[in-house]
Amino acid sequence: MAIEIGTARNRREIGEFLDLPYRLHAGTPWVPQLKLERRLFLNRRLNAYFSHGEAEYFVARRDGRVVGRITAQIDFAYNRFHQSRTGMFGFLEFEDDPAILAALLETAENWLRARGCTEMLGPMDFSLNEEGGILIEGFELEPLIRQNWHPPRYQQACEAAGLEKAMDLLSWDLSIDDRAQMKPIIEKLAERCRSKYGITVRKMTRRSLRADMDRFADVYNSAWSENWGFVPYSKKDLDAYALDLQLVFSPEWFMVAEKDGETIAMAITVMDANQVQRRMGGKLLPLGWWRFLRRNRTTDRLRVGFLGVKPEWQHTGVAALLYVEHFEAAARTPLKHGEAGFILETNHAMNSGLEAMNGRVVKKYRVYRRAL
Repeated sequence: MAIEIGTARNRREIGEFLDLPYRLHAGTPWVPQLKLERRLFLNRRLNAYFSHGEAEYFVARRDGRVVGRITAQIDFAYNRFHQSRTGMFGFLEFEDDPAILAALLETAENWLRARGCTEMLGPMDFSLNEEGGILIEGFELEPLIRQNWHPPRYQQACEAAGLEKAMDLLSWDLSIDDRAQMKPIIEKLAERCRSKYGITVRKMTRRSLRADMDRFADVYNSAWSENWGFVPYSKKDLDAYALDLQLVFSPEWFMVAEKDGETIAMAITVMDANQVQRRMGGKLLPLGWWRFLRRNRTTDRLRVGFLGVKPEWQHTGVAALLYVEHFEAAARTPLKHGEAGFILETNHAMNSGLEAMNGRVVKKYRVYRRAL
């Protein structure tokens, strides 16, 4: 039967778009996300991404049955910053048939090309500030919060379809319950940071969170601006990020490094809600909301989502100080493991630091490109 591609716009079509991975990945390490949250994320009126971007959602059908999905999107903030005409694709899911993937990619390419794009990157949901890449290593592991999971055939199919590697993203596992894992140099750098430079670390509070998001933007936009895939945060992005973080807020893990009141580095680490969401099955009712509220009592792992240092302070060892603070905080909890990521494969300073803590790369995600 022929493959038909259509848009997903109304409530029923968005529901079909969201339901596909539940069917494709049943019985795998994939973790079902809250459907309500995903609906809100795709809502153009509510997602801050659409203050600086546009997107279309597509589903592939065969004999009336949904067999694939994809988005095509343009982030105008990305293109302004990079002086490019780049489009992106995301939310990629498809049954095991190369014709389905080919039809989805062709649809996204045509949509982007018609809007003047000369290059396509992806998958990104909707940008690298969210989930990105196709999983290429770590298939046996359960994804942590805000990580995608794909079977091995996705990489094989994407590369057979002619997509080229643009960048690999790494996720490092750390045994945070064992401080002896750290090499002595990390402890020495942290102590020098305190004694020589007088740098201190404070923990955020719910009351300070929104103001700290402005400080986060200052750190992020200076520390990350030279990195591949960087997109500056807008005020609406920060408002939305602060709201999201309120849902997973844990004061032990939201850290701000300061020198004489100036914010010079920051780390944002969250408890892994996926351990709870697996049991929720994507639903808040009847008991999902209760499990989610109690998640901090039932999870033994966390994810370091952001750790950044302003360039002029990177020589001080403040990153090492934040690493040590994580181990000290973990000693007061039952947490055993943390994952740090996504880290660009080209971010040698960060990767070297994680290696110095006896971290190991447990997952790799690949972002692809294609000239249009």
